[in-house]
Amino acid sequence: MTQTHADTELRYEDLGRLMALMTGAEKHGPAATSTLDVLWVLYDRVLRVGPGTAQDAERDRFLLSKGHGPMAYYAVLAAKGFFPVEWLGGFGGFDSPLGHHPDRTLIPGVEIGSGSLGHGLPLAVGTALGLRAQGLDDPAVWVLIGDAELDEGSNHEAFAYAGSAGLERLHTVVIDNDSATHGWPGGIASRFEAAGWSATTVDGRDHAALHAAFTAPHPGRPHAVVARVEKKF
Repeated sequence: MTQTHADTELRYEDLGRLMALMTGAEKHGPAATSTLDVLWVLYDRVLRVGPGTAQDAERDRFLLSKGHGPMAYYAVLAAKGFFPVEWLGGFGGFDSPLGHHPDRTLIPGVEIGSGSLGHGLPLAVGTALGLRAQGLDDPAVWVLIGDAELDEGSNHEAFAYAGSAGLERLHTVVIDNDSATHGWPGGIASRFEAAGWSATTVDGRDHAALHAAFTAPHPGRPHAVVARVEKKF
């Protein structure tokens, strides 16, 4: 399946301009900018999905669990042609499809409504199981979570189950900017590894390192990439 790009190709360098179009209160700017590089590398070089294949059964699925800061997500989707760039200026407006949390019924390419901490990874596990049950073994499932979501027990149940079930097509990206209340001895990756996942930690701004981590083989196991990002306010 070939990835479909926007007719006018936009680049990573354009994302700052696109994000600047989104104004107003409750932007959750740091939550958004911490995900920008991860989202770009995924949509530009990894995910097999585009505007023309967003309903294809064989598409890769991307679930944004960190939905309380969707500005970077919207900018990347617009840059890749899922919806018009002109939508960005209405961000958060009463009559805009681009709410402060993404809505799968309003925005092309969005797989889940999200923003409540701890929901995305369990939904990704269910998605991977559903695809397996349908005999769809090729689509990959990706979910992006924040490190603070690991304070939620639902996530620990989800990755414990995913490891034991050998959900090889499941991938989790954790944005680690030291927001978690409890943390984990040995780092976040060690917690996934203890549950039977393949896991690695990389610089969340290094595109080459992110791509290498995203495409690393992990036969028989789900895969977690912990993207370290400096916390900025």
